[in-house]
Amino acid sequence: MTPPAPVSPPLFDWLTTRAAGVLLHPTSLPGDFGVGTLDSNLDRFLEFLETAGCQYWQLCPLGPTGYGDSPYQCFSAFAGNPYLINLLELTRHGLLPPDALGPLIFLNADRVDYGALYRLVWPLLGRAYGNFRAGRGAPPYGSFDAFKQANAEWLESYAFFRALKDHFEGRPWWEWPAEARVHAKALQSKLRRQLETAVETHAFSQYLFFGQWRRVQATAARRGVGIIGDLPIFVAMDSADAWAAPQLFELDENTGRPLAVAGVPPDYFAADGQLWGNPLYRWEVHAADDYAWWHARLRAAFKLCDIVRIDHFRGFADYWRIPLPATTARKGEWRPGPGWAFFESVRRVRPGAKIIAEDLGELSKPARQLRRDTGLPGMGILQFAFGGKSTNFYLPHNLEANGVIYPGTHDNDTSLGWYATAGEKTRDHVRRYLRVSGAEVGWDFVRAAYAAVSRLAVIPMQDLLSLGAEGRFNTPGQPVGNWQWRYRAPQLDRLFGGAAGYLRELADLHGRLPEATTEDKPS
Repeated sequence: MTPPAPVSPPLFDWLTTRAAGVLLHPTSLPGDFGVGTLDSNLDRFLEFLETAGCQYWQLCPLGPTGYGDSPYQCFSAFAGNPYLINLLELTRHGLLPPDALGPLIFLNADRVDYGALYRLVWPLLGRAYGNFRAGRGAPPYGSFDAFKQANAEWLESYAFFRALKDHFEGRPWWEWPAEARVHAKALQSKLRRQLETAVETHAFSQYLFFGQWRRVQATAARRGVGIIGDLPIFVAMDSADAWAAPQLFELDENTGRPLAVAGVPPDYFAADGQLWGNPLYRWEVHAADDYAWWHARLRAAFKLCDIVRIDHFRGFADYWRIPLPATTARKGEWRPGPGWAFFESVRRVRPGAKIIAEDLGELSKPARQLRRDTGLPGMGILQFAFGGKSTNFYLPHNLEANGVIYPGTHDNDTSLGWYATAGEKTRDHVRRYLRVSGAEVGWDFVRAAYAAVSRLAVIPMQDLLSLGAEGRFNTPGQPVGNWQWRYRAPQLDRLFGGAAGYLRELADLHGRLPEATTEDKPS
């Protein structure tokens, strides 16, 4: 499982031109129904990207979220998030009466209330399926039966899993009765017939999500915007993936509970490390069938997106194994991942795959070597660059061309929020390095990212809106209160009035416009 000596050429070599993009998860879009959805507000955002000369939209994982609302802890590695479904569109196609959406209008427009969405959205989706089954609505997304057949490899287990979870009042699958806890037994139990309507409702919700997402993809393509998706390396413990295929994970054969879980040791984000709780892979089992489950997962990801960022790339070289029981991630050991063999298999199956490696944090030598050998672009974060020496990897003069530069990611504070709480030594370093006063650090970081050698620059939407800590999306290690931020439609309108043109000028100056070319050096 260890990679060979450095190779040339690398496995992948796709990031060859300069471009810019914006990081925004769709739940953060504005709208009247409690959460951002796949509606006209998303169309308006894509219009902004085109106007600003941005060629990419980056988002967090699109899966159905569970407790804690994290898109990195989903009920399925293949399914879409039903909260993103544009319910207003369902009223136009007869699946819901217009007055059915009334209670959603009273939800907070500035923050997502996931508890309220759970109470209000699921009954509406059940009602929509009932109307569809009764022939009272005709959604324009093609055949429902054809959708189920095309996605059967994951959809059947996911829909049954969600129906069982509802039936057992939200309890995790390893606490279900024996007849339901084991996937094969559940399929043969009376529960399968008993919950048939609930199973079909969850499958129908996926049909609606993917039908609407195809329209989003077409709109983005028409505006020249590529979509950068996000793939967590691990799946959630309480997921259809672990329930339906426990042999792929380090789980106890009798109880289904994990023997050890994933996380990272103490780092920049958390003094006790991060105890993620995800089940760990039995990599030898995956290797035995040439990583078939992973190929299916990547195939599903590339149906949704043009480029896929794989979170926690280090885990493919070596991963932090935390034996249970544990209350923090301090105690664990590094174990070897699948390494070179995995990515060689990926290239063989998907030779043109466009993948970004999230290589942040402390990387081992094998992890750094693996990224170089694969040729995958890594990531640079400006907030990590300041306060130390000139050799800091994240300072713009030390970055690589084959990389993606961000002021910060979904796990960071906004640039203004970060600067406000940074020590004076760090703030002084920022001012001296960028030759700025510090009065508009958010935009200073935007300019620095655009000017950097990294071929792709991605700016969080919050920085474009000049937001402070109130715009933070996620605080690692904080179990609740994350993933709730939303912007208001007038905020985007103001960006159209000034920032869009300025971003286009920056892209032109730094060779990040779609039509930009690099002139030959004078002889």
